[in-house]
Amino acid sequence: MTAPAHGRVLRTGRTVARVVLTWAAVTAALELLSHWVHGFQLPSWWQAPVMALLLGLLTAVAWPLVMRIALPVALFTFGLGSFLLLGAVVLAISFAIPGVIVADLGVAVLVAVVIAAVSGVISSLLAIDEDELFFRRARRRARGTDDRAGRPPGVLFLQIDALAYDTARRAARDGSMPTLAGWLRAGSHTLTSWHTDWSSQTGAAVSGILHGTNHDIFGFRWYDKEQDRIVRVSRPEDAAAIERRISDGRGLLAGDGASRGNLFTGDAPHVSLTMSSLAHVVPARSRRERRARDRVGSGYYAYFANPGNALRTVGVAIVDVVRELLAAARERRDDVRPRVSRGGIYPLARPGVTVVSRDVVVFAILEDMLAGRSVVYCDFLGYDEAAHHAGLERADSLAVLRTVDQQIGRLYRAAQLAPREYHLVVLSDHGQTQGWAFADRFGESIEQLVGRLCGGPGEHRPTGPPDSRRPAEGWQLTSALAGGGPIARRLRARVEGAAPHDHELVPGPEGQVPRVAPGVVCAVSGHTAMVSFPDLPGRVSLEEIERHWPDLLPGLVDHDGVGFLLVHSEEFGPVVLGREGLHRLRTGVVIGTDPLLPYGEHAPALVARVSTFPHCADVVINSRYDPETDEASAFEPHVGSHGGLGGPQQRAVLAYPRSFAAPGDVVGAEALHRVFRGWLTDLGHPVPDRDGEMLRPRSGAHPQSVDVTSP
Repeated sequence: MTAPAHGRVLRTGRTVARVVLTWAAVTAALELLSHWVHGFQLPSWWQAPVMALLLGLLTAVAWPLVMRIALPVALFTFGLGSFLLLGAVVLAISFAIPGVIVADLGVAVLVAVVIAAVSGVISSLLAIDEDELFFRRARRRARGTDDRAGRPPGVLFLQIDALAYDTARRAARDGSMPTLAGWLRAGSHTLTSWHTDWSSQTGAAVSGILHGTNHDIFGFRWYDKEQDRIVRVSRPEDAAAIERRISDGRGLLAGDGASRGNLFTGDAPHVSLTMSSLAHVVPARSRRERRARDRVGSGYYAYFANPGNALRTVGVAIVDVVRELLAAARERRDDVRPRVSRGGIYPLARPGVTVVSRDVVVFAILEDMLAGRSVVYCDFLGYDEAAHHAGLERADSLAVLRTVDQQIGRLYRAAQLAPREYHLVVLSDHGQTQGWAFADRFGESIEQLVGRLCGGPGEHRPTGPPDSRRPAEGWQLTSALAGGGPIARRLRARVEGAAPHDHELVPGPEGQVPRVAPGVVCAVSGHTAMVSFPDLPGRVSLEEIERHWPDLLPGLVDHDGVGFLLVHSEEFGPVVLGREGLHRLRTGVVIGTDPLLPYGEHAPALVARVSTFPHCADVVINSRYDPETDEASAFEPHVGSHGGLGGPQQRAVLAYPRSFAAPGDVVGAEALHRVFRGWLTDLGHPVPDRDGEMLRPRSGAHPQSVDVTSP
């Protein structure tokens, strides 16, 4: 017998041994349950092994097909629905085996849960969970081929949403990010920061990073005067329309890349849990893109097809619910300030972001590595969600950050055994700045303030989630509900129903958009607010605003919660107004105290750039940042927030392999895209042309310093 044949025999023998041991463990568990559980009886000795065998066969063969049909139920219940289905299978098997008694569906579900738990434990002990399966398959591929030597190394871009540079540095130092700390100690990675755009939020950041442009993207949501509606990047139709506008087919993930849990695809052919792919309007630009994309919910399908995964995720989700309840109770007991309400259904909804989507995204990336895909980009939302409600570095937020770091460590270990060499890059899309929410601190929201100054009643319809108890950026769950038929559509509508359905509005009478006074609209995105006057065409000038609403600009600049305003003057062009001075961006002339001074050296260029956007709001408001306290009051009901300039929100994190070229001073997401493209080129990855075809790598020096003013 030759050596390869002998190896195959050994591997087959190990597989048979594992199957037999798992079958024996399930048989023993069924025997014990028949003695302990009232309503479940196995009178004869042969019934338990036969039932275990049938359960194993159905789980291996029929269960994936059942889950493909019933995915929306399992998804919306975070896997709990799968146990109802598995319980129904147990009940059906009891009818097929003479003498077996299962009293009702409740007993059947209990048996199903215990069997799934036993199978999961045995699989883990025998190294046949999904990670070990990945390791073993990767080893076989690595032994049989020379993939590592024949292809350029792949890159995993792992985005921790909203993690500020200073927070990451302290978390690595203090033990909340042991994986990152280990890289830094070993010298394998370098930790640095990059400066966000004025709109320090995921929509502007990820579009710039993945597609190389975030032109005309103001915030997470903004008012479109031409269409008389609110645009929100977490809505599938809006995300798809934005990507259709900015994509040229040469995104960071073009070729054979994968987008997991993002707002935009980056022109990746392999996509799951990605918002812009839901509306199916992103055009195919090449023969490569004519290949069928991954089904949007395929990551959830593949993950929950294994009942053991569902059980493990549900267990961790329950722990997360308890952690949230205890953290909220501790805040109330200790009178921690600032804080927001964390009641209602929020504790039950939070694990969808902090646990479920995280586990599914990691599972998909493991499969991407197994398939040898060249570039993967993902977004972990959990820390952002926790920090919105608890704060940047409170115990609850750091605990969630630690779980994300653990998953990154898991991917790092898997990368060492992948059939292709992989480098890991950890980054964030922005940070967060902490402080009392504007409405809590001043007794009225920014919308009410604008409405009052414009002569209205000061009432408003919120443009975002109605309160802080709804997950702020749960697009991964929304995306997983797409494409699942009428049930999935109803569930998706329920998820999106917590916020006003302003995307269904068409140009029409007052009240269809958040008008805070007659002829005045105010849209909010974190630390920025955008005021528009829909009854006046084009960009309304400072002079015209003063004629129609003379109290608005003075009232805003004098307010303690407002840092600066961007307006456009007929005489001087874009002007930044503050309480004690103004800054004419066209000429650089400052009169009085520069209102942009607390916001850093890059603030003038970043604000001037937004003023050039074709759909720039008539007045753009940035919250006041206090350098002494390192706090600012967000216009949304959050403790930690982002979306503007001021403090940690504008300093994102970047940890990259030390062997990569130093990125220099990176200002803006578009500049970071050029850095990432340079790294891929340096590694030998082909460069896509405008038709999406992959060309030979270009030669040339890697840029050492890029900023927002680069061409």
